[in-house]
Amino acid sequence: MSGTGPRINVFPTRMALTGMKNRLKGAQTGHSLLKRKSEALTRRFRDIVKKIDEAKRKMGKIMQVANFSYAEVMYSTGDIGYQIRESVKTASLRVASKLENVSGTMLPSFDLVPFPQNSPFDLTGLGRGGQQIQKCRETYKKALEVLVELASLQTAFVILDEVIKLTNRRVNAIEHVIIPKIENTIKFITAELDEADREEFYRLKKVQGKKKEKLAEETRLREAGPAFSEESASHQAANVLSEYEQDPDIIF
Repeated sequence: MSGTGPRINVFPTRMALTGMKNRLKGAQTGHSLLKRKSEALTRRFRDIVKKIDEAKRKMGKIMQVANFSYAEVMYSTGDIGYQIRESVKTASLRVASKLENVSGTMLPSFDLVPFPQNSPFDLTGLGRGGQQIQKCRETYKKALEVLVELASLQTAFVILDEVIKLTNRRVNAIEHVIIPKIENTIKFITAELDEADREEFYRLKKVQGKKKEKLAEETRLREAGPAFSEESASHQAANVLSEYEQDPDIIF
């Protein structure tokens, strides 16, 4: 029988067939939308991978320059870490986050925002090493900007990786499980309805044949009606007389 295989258990009616066709159309539409979503997320994922590679290379170079700048500060002014920690009360740079919608997926994005305040480093290195300190500060500020950018890309990378896996699983489930099951159900219902139509056609044909035979019999009897009536009457009269002739004799 057609429609063998995994299918939905439904009673084969024309209403069920219409419902299955609507479900198949919806499944195909959903598969197409999810497929396009997966392709869009994959393109964005590849772009992020390229940006992460560039940011890591840039981060390595900047951190190398920053470490050399810090070594220059240590050589010219000595250890000023305690002085920096005592001077700083609040952060001069803060991280602001926002969300970006990519095909229905919200990706966080981080930006480095300067916080206006009086700089506590105006008098740092006034005696010696002031130029090296300012250079080291600017270098580490650039390194912090690249670090925040890299953190934003890494977060988007992790989220997109999970979303792409989930979307691909849904696409495969619809393509290899749901749509074949609905198609098998449609084939089963169609086969059952065709079989019912054939049975109904055969039944109607037999009924029509019986009606034709009955009508032909009635026509034949109607045409042979007068001759059959005379023969029946003469036969009946003969039978009445013969009954009287066959009566036994009566002895008194």
